[in-house]
Amino acid sequence: MENPVIIFGTGGLGRAALEIFEKNGVAVYGFLSDEKDQHGKEIDTVTVLGSTDDDGFLKLIGKKCEAFVATDDNRLRKSLVKMLKEKRKVQPANAIHPDAIIAQSAHIGYGNFINQGVRIGAGTGVGSQCLLHSGALVDFSVTIGDFVQIGAGAVIGSGVTIEDGAFIGTGAIVVSGVTIGKGSRIGAGSVVVAPVEAGQTVFGNPAAVIK
Repeated sequence: MENPVIIFGTGGLGRAALEIFEKNGVAVYGFLSDEKDQHGKEIDTVTVLGSTDDDGFLKLIGKKCEAFVATDDNRLRKSLVKMLKEKRKVQPANAIHPDAIIAQSAHIGYGNFINQGVRIGAGTGVGSQCLLHSGALVDFSVTIGDFVQIGAGAVIGSGVTIEDGAFIGTGAIVVSGVTIGKGSRIGAGSVVVAPVEAGQTVFGNPAAVIK
């Protein structure tokens, strides 16, 4: 990536993304945040420039700068991604930690956050706008949709399908071949041995539906 990046969001995820870009030798132009009390402040020497709808900075994206959306709120994430596509005709950049290991045959979409120690196996497809936190292990031939979150240290077995918007908690294990339905949630530390339907929340070992 040659152009500097503007990061949308100043929380922990934004700070982690800043570190990733800097480790990859990519300059960060600044942050944008809708929390006005942060405007003009610095996060690790990088300035919070203004709001996420500030046209003065948005006009740089797609010309002189790339964009990365750093929030784990999927509703806000979708709104910002939609705005970037409609106003600037761009897809957000990926933030991939240099210590992540990604198989050459894996496919990665746009706007993903892939943190330190993540491993992605052969033939796996990761959609767009996904968050894969530190140490997550994704085995071979896994299919991951868009806006999926996989917590730190989670283990995703081979052949698993994770549909759009699903959330996999920290340290969870999903055994090979299971399908995790759209918008479902897997509790931290759970062991999933059977398919999870769309919108369900499961927890425990073995994971059971929480009503």
